[in-house]
Amino acid sequence: MVPPIADMLAAVERSPEAAGAHDRDGWVALFAPDGRIEDPVGSRPHVGRAQIARFYDTFIGPRDITFHRGRDVVSGSAVIRDLTLEVKMGASVTMTIPAFLRYDLDDALNIARLQAFWELPAMVWQFARNGVGALPAGLQLSGALLRNQRLAGTAGFLAGFRGATSRGKRHVGALLDDACAGDQVAVKRRLGDAPQLTRGDDERIGTSELVALLHGARWDGMVRAGNVTVARARRDGRHLVVFADVATRPTLVRGVRVFADDQWT
Repeated sequence: MVPPIADMLAAVERSPEAAGAHDRDGWVALFAPDGRIEDPVGSRPHVGRAQIARFYDTFIGPRDITFHRGRDVVSGSAVIRDLTLEVKMGASVTMTIPAFLRYDLDDALNIARLQAFWELPAMVWQFARNGVGALPAGLQLSGALLRNQRLAGTAGFLAGFRGATSRGKRHVGALLDDACAGDQVAVKRRLGDAPQLTRGDDERIGTSELVALLHGARWDGMVRAGNVTVARARRDGRHLVVFADVATRPTLVRGVRVFADDQWT
């Protein structure tokens, strides 16, 4: 049975509250015993509370993180949070990271899976633009990675550089342009053969229904993480998040999942 939406949103909100308070034990306890973190998506997952605690020690505990929230979309047992992360890496380095966070909750409102969709290459480039001032923060992060994640975990984190290319991102952008314009023929052409299209995770839809959901909307805020490209769409004050699974060589969209607020029709 899916918990009430208000309870789900309250459960999700406990995560930034605990992170902001630097409450390590409280933050780790929010996860199910076999909980899973993919941050960013495309990097090696952290599974189980012991690994999640090491994730906290590496990426959350040493720095101050402010969550600038956009809209939340609830679908089934998932909460999709559209936000910008303000991460203070050190005295002179503060990062601004556009992101989409997906929280999957179990029946007890524990976090069964947390997926963070943000662009690792863009974050590294932003970090590097701080020049010499970024050196202490870079050394601190490198040391924490090696200390808490070891060589294998550090390599697993760097795997977040792989995945959808800029070309794939442009392909998804063109697909969204066509869908928002109501051009069903163009959308079918861009999707190719037998893509997996769903509203939420499980409700299968066709191309015409996908176009109907997006027609008249405006999209922005696109990020890519792993093989997934994510964007928001807005129409008449309503909010929708689109996840596109993108293959490379050749570039094609293998599937699209749309998560909409209750009022979106």
